[in-house]
Amino acid sequence: MANGSRQAAWEFFGAELKRRREDAEFTQVELGTRVFVSGGYIGQFEQAIRKPQLDVAQRIDDALQTDGIFERLCRKLIDDRRYADYFAGVLELERLATTICDFEPTVVPGLLQTRAYAKALTVATHPLAVDEFIDDRVAARMERSSILKDAARPKYWAIVHEAALRTTVGDPGVTAETLDHLVALARRRSVLLQVFPFSAGAPANNGSLRLMQFEDAPPVAYTETSFSGTLVDDPAVVQRARDAYDLLRGAALSPEASLDVIESAAGDHRRCTGTA
Repeated sequence: MANGSRQAAWEFFGAELKRRREDAEFTQVELGTRVFVSGGYIGQFEQAIRKPQLDVAQRIDDALQTDGIFERLCRKLIDDRRYADYFAGVLELERLATTICDFEPTVVPGLLQTRAYAKALTVATHPLAVDEFIDDRVAARMERSSILKDAARPKYWAIVHEAALRTTVGDPGVTAETLDHLVALARRRSVLLQVFPFSAGAPANNGSLRLMQFEDAPPVAYTETSFSGTLVDDPAVVQRARDAYDLLRGAALSPEASLDVIESAAGDHRRCTGTA
C-alpha cells in the first residue's frame, strides 16, 4: 500500500472511530478511560495523527461493542510482511516524526544504509532465505530511507558506535562505500552524525535506541534487540531514554571529529580491498 493510500486509510479509521464513539455517546476522555489511554490520544487517533497499537484497537472494539472492526482495520494497516511484526508501529510513527534520534552500537542505522550493506545484513540474519525474500527486505529498507530525501524530512540525529564503523559487513568494499555514504549525507547537512568512540568507555545505553518527536503528539522511545523491539510512550520511561541519549551525545565526538573517524575507517576498509 502506497504511503498516500495508507494515510487515507488511517484517516478513515479515525473518522469511523469518531462516528462510533459519538453514536455510543462517549466523550474522548470517557472512551480513553475505558481503553487505558488519555482522551488526547483518542483525539489523535481520530485525526490520524497517531496510530493505535493493536491491543488498543482491540480494547476500543470492546468498549464500543463494534464486533472487531477496529482490530481488523488495524491489522490490515500494519500488515507489511517485509517488516517484523514488532516494528510495524514504529514504521508508521517514523513517517510522522518531526525529529528522529538514533543510537546504534553494532551496525550503521537502517535509514543510513546503502543497498549493498542492507543486503549483506539481511543475508547474515537469514542465510537460507530465497532471493525474493532478501530482495523484498532490502527494498523495504531503501523505501524507509527515502524520508531523508523529502522536502519535509525529519530532523535526523544519529550516534553510531565506533564498533559499527570497524565491523566489516558484506565485504570491505561494501563497508567502505557505506561509510562514504554517511560522510556524504553529513556533508550535505541531511543528517547530524556523531561517533561514540571506543575511548569513551561503556555507553549509557547498551542496545539500539530511537527517540521520535511529533508536531502534535507526545514523544516516544523505541528499543530493539536482535529478535524483538519495544515501543514506549510512558512519559517517565521516555524521559529516562532521553536522559540516556543526552549522555550518549555528551560522550560522543563532535560532528566534525566524527567525520574524520568515519573517513579514516572507510580508508582502512578500502585498503583491505587494495583500492586505497
